[in-house]
Amino acid sequence: MELSEDQLIEAIARVLSGEEPGVVVGIGDDAAIVRPGSGQAVLTTDLLVEGVHFERGTISARDLGAKAITVNVSDIAAMAASPRYALVSLAVPAGIEAAWVIELYGGMRDVCAEHALALVGGDTNRADLVVLSVTVVGEVAPGRALLRSGAGAGDAIVVTGSLGGAAGGLTLSLAADASSLLSQPWARALLEAFERPVARVGEAQVLARAGATAMMDLSDGLAKDLSRLCLASGVGARVRTANVPVAPALAAGADALGVDALQLALSGGEDYELLATMPMNALEAATEELRDGFGVALTQVGEIVEGAGMIAVGPGGEERVLEPAGWDHFARG
Repeated sequence: MELSEDQLIEAIARVLSGEEPGVVVGIGDDAAIVRPGSGQAVLTTDLLVEGVHFERGTISARDLGAKAITVNVSDIAAMAASPRYALVSLAVPAGIEAAWVIELYGGMRDVCAEHALALVGGDTNRADLVVLSVTVVGEVAPGRALLRSGAGAGDAIVVTGSLGGAAGGLTLSLAADASSLLSQPWARALLEAFERPVARVGEAQVLARAGATAMMDLSDGLAKDLSRLCLASGVGARVRTANVPVAPALAAGADALGVDALQLALSGGEDYELLATMPMNALEAATEELRDGFGVALTQVGEIVEGAGMIAVGPGGEERVLEPAGWDHFARG
């Protein structure tokens, strides 16, 4: 059943109904009204375009909605901030099922509830493809935001969790024999990593308290995102490739998918884990707190050095230039 715009907005409002802390006026008026917090506002926005970031036939509406919120919350987390309010604009083709849109917002609601995030409004429109734009406003104590520009020579380079799972899931979703592989536990784990990433909000707070000097989330791949952090900080990096935490499911399925697991872990993108730099003497305490409090691993993959550029150090000590390869929206046809 196709709804008018007013009917669709009314249906969305029902999905998102409920009082949220700090919201004075939510969905249904010309604009939302919220109570400002006592900290500094942190703002981020992200655009998901059908055919570029996702294919409607390979991801459920609910998972897409959840992912759209998660990737923005991840940006807020990477600044050591807490998410507060979200705005969503959606353009859909004529004839799209109203049930699909309701499921999309159901996925958004799930993630918003997980992070005490209030979805307070947005816009709807027509387009030839699905276009989903999300803006999230967060809050951080004055002067406490973590930037990309604070890394210094001698800092450890660390990442949370494991890498490459999302890229493996994307590869699997596009494979001609994907359905035959889904009986394998590793295949289901890869799809979940791609479709349902996790924003490391609490983990980011731990790293900030532990003395992290710079931080960002891994949206475009370790090699590319680390190069951005190094450029912002005016430093170089040495990465020990044997230490890169390849997602276990990717390692298990690499041969079946015909991919290089380490290369995907370095440059695959969309993992939304945290990349941070921190003093060497802060590593042990941060590792223990993340493991005991969140069940999340913290892995040192290298160290920050003076100068510029990145060097990959192999298991035998061999060195090569680490190119900043990764996801680039404008390099795609």
